[in-house]
Amino acid sequence: MSVAEKSAAFKAMHKSGAPFVIPNCWDAGSARILEGLGFAAIATTSSGFALTKGRRDYRVSADEAIVHCREVAAAVDIPVSADLENGWAVEPHEVGETIVRAIDTGLAGGSIEDSTGDPDNPIFEQNLAAERIVAAENEARRAKTGFVLTARAEAYLWGEPKLADVIDRLQQFEAAGADVLFAPGLPDLDAVREVCASVSKPVNVLVIGRLLQHSVEEFAEAGVARLSIGGALAYSAYGTLGEAKDILEGGRFDAVSAVAARSKIVGPFLTD
Repeated sequence: MSVAEKSAAFKAMHKSGAPFVIPNCWDAGSARILEGLGFAAIATTSSGFALTKGRRDYRVSADEAIVHCREVAAAVDIPVSADLENGWAVEPHEVGETIVRAIDTGLAGGSIEDSTGDPDNPIFEQNLAAERIVAAENEARRAKTGFVLTARAEAYLWGEPKLADVIDRLQQFEAAGADVLFAPGLPDLDAVREVCASVSKPVNVLVIGRLLQHSVEEFAEAGVARLSIGGALAYSAYGTLGEAKDILEGGRFDAVSAVAARSKIVGPFLTD
């Protein structure tokens, strides 16, 4: 598929009440495996990519992330949506410039969040946050290939906000032109239902915490359009490295044998 075809297909996947799962890859290899397993689209994860660099989340530069996006988008023939953090910028025009760079990598879409990176003042003021989405959307609409813009309200990841305030912000992002709305960290399915009922654009839900107990069918009934899992797969994969401790402490290779058996899934999705 061309990038334009990927973008169009990705946008068409978003149907409220009929959610698709978009798993999060962390490099070209994991992207190819997820594509080979049958997923129709994938997303990057800032925390998972930072892990490949041996860093914590939000410790990757814009330049590094853009290179990463290009590598992942080129590795697969399905739509890729990128976690573009806060655009690595404050001013709206700078966020717009990030979107231009992201579009040039071959992405079908990407997200811009309203977090500042400043622990003492973690969320952008609401009007500025909306202006940033307007700038991002303007560049997305100019793209000849198309670009599906997701606007993220991050308050639940940085404190204990009122749901009404988060919804108000999502509604502003909707008015600013975002294609998809996303408030990661929603506490329960009731909150998910309220968010979905309060906006008309498709809603992405991050399945973490108490939400892990619910099925895709339950999210569908709540009105969700897209489900993501953030860095969970990356941390799970890297977590298997802990089994190497058995070699160090016990002098045996049983754990490696188990990993080798599971690794048989990888081969079919690799190129020469």
